[in-house]
Amino acid sequence: MKQPNIILIMTDQLRGDCLGYAGHPDVKTPYLDTLAAKGVSFDRAYSACPSCIAARAALHTGMEQSHHGRVGYEDNIPWNYSHTLAGELSKAGYYTQCVGKMHVHPLRNYLGFHNVELHDGYLHAARYGSVPYRESQFVADDYFYWLKQELGVTTDVTDTGIDCNSYLARPWMHEEKYHPTNWVTERSLDFLRRRDPRQPFFLMASYLRPHPPFDAPQYYFDLYKSKALQPPFVGDWETDEFLKRDGRIFDSKTGPLDPELVREAQIGYYACITHLDHQIGRLIMALVEQELYDDSVILFTADHGEELCDHHMFRKSRPYEGSCRIPLIISAGKNVLPLLKASETCHAVTELRDVMPTLLSIAGREIPDTVDGFNLLPLTENPKNSIRTWLHGEHSYGDFSNHWIVTETDKYIWHSQTGQEQYFCLENDPHELRDRIKDSDCRERVRILRGHLIESLKGRPEKFTDGEKLIAGRPYLPTLSSATAR
Repeated sequence: MKQPNIILIMTDQLRGDCLGYAGHPDVKTPYLDTLAAKGVSFDRAYSACPSCIAARAALHTGMEQSHHGRVGYEDNIPWNYSHTLAGELSKAGYYTQCVGKMHVHPLRNYLGFHNVELHDGYLHAARYGSVPYRESQFVADDYFYWLKQELGVTTDVTDTGIDCNSYLARPWMHEEKYHPTNWVTERSLDFLRRRDPRQPFFLMASYLRPHPPFDAPQYYFDLYKSKALQPPFVGDWETDEFLKRDGRIFDSKTGPLDPELVREAQIGYYACITHLDHQIGRLIMALVEQELYDDSVILFTADHGEELCDHHMFRKSRPYEGSCRIPLIISAGKNVLPLLKASETCHAVTELRDVMPTLLSIAGREIPDTVDGFNLLPLTENPKNSIRTWLHGEHSYGDFSNHWIVTETDKYIWHSQTGQEQYFCLENDPHELRDRIKDSDCRERVRILRGHLIESLKGRPEKFTDGEKLIAGRPYLPTLSSATAR
């Protein structure tokens, strides 16, 4: 049987609910809605360690976080893995190309791709004056190198005055074709032009937005600036202590104290999403025009979400739905995956580690025994089935370090520094507005989920458990150094 082309569309910091097909009341995403209508969408997909590096380690290796070794955010840790998604697809006869974000170390580590046209976005650790020449973003990042060739040596994405973790928003100041979102599409289209037509290809189009800076072109800001937007969700359990302390800081973990800036952040985030959607539309139309679409599988997902001021929080790394729940769609042309149930939604708990075994199965490649994830193809044929009953998530995050167990219907959270526990019935409280940890009728369910977490943490070097109970206050480093060379 002919191997289908595989297109992995990856976005950065896109919440699982901020899409038209997911029922968001404000955000418009017609092209992603089209992929969902022609495929299966997974509405209980998660990033088990929701920040850029750890999430991508799960995607590229198929491992869960204690095996790939990244349980938090830490720059400049080498990536040394025996099996990677692109490497295995290359062995299966695919030409493998990535355009956009990799966020690995060193920057030009190709992880098995035949070629990478790199744009990692603004990475502080790759821009400091002490960074070696070859590792500097100004040299190693293809988009930055190109942008300076086009617009002058001093040109930078920071010309807007917005940091890469800021809630501030303003329209892109240059012509739209110079925007990094357009660049990823443009270079992806150029790959389609240059490809060998005799060989199946794996294209990873890896977009930076809607990760800050919220700097979409003016047209997309105009779509949302006059709309009445749904306000952020704030649970009855949340405190405004940190908001009052940090809400005037431009890149705080709380988002802004000023409600007008909250609204501007929403406008900027939604503008980036619709801009991204339209650029994905360009890629879809090119696949159709080049008569590739019918013989291709498209998987769309994100590395993690964005709290966007829910519960007085901003950015990611938290155990709440805005941060850790992500979009996931598997869509296919008419000549591949004939048993796929189009326009269906699957409620099974899925995770980024499932992408690698799924795509290897589509390619007909044997799945390495290092892979922890599950092949999702059976769920595209029978979307009412499940593959796991629960998922363990976590993130080393200083005082806000956390572990969580999520199922199709509920979530248990343990804050590892303080020992605080939370419990949410997601089935009837999807925005986590009511913490039911103290409800007597939830006590047994909490005990069961806590037991799953204890089971997950047995043997971990941090010694979070003695096998009987959870132990708070243990040192929790972002990288398990013994695991990264597996």
